Amino acid sequence: MMHFGQALESMAAGHRVARLGWNGRGMWLRLIEFYQLDGHPYTLGLKLLPWIGMKTADGAFVPWLASQTDMQADDWVEVHG
Repeated sequence: MMHFGQALESMAAGHRVARLGWNGRGMWLRLIEFYQLDGHPYTLGLKLLPWIGMKTADGAFVPWLASQTDMQADDWVEVHG
């Protein structure tokens, strides 16, 4: 298991991560890099910055912000598959 800093490093290396303490099944996070959206019409020609996205329990993908609990947790794991 990892702490939040290690989870960030794992995402930066291209891996998906999740917390064992999350209630929703199948939820995970990944870093979305600017090049993955470069040229997409919704960017409006603006400079793109990386952001963290979450795959939700109901199969959606949304921007994610860490809670205080998430940042203090040490139950982060890499998600494979």
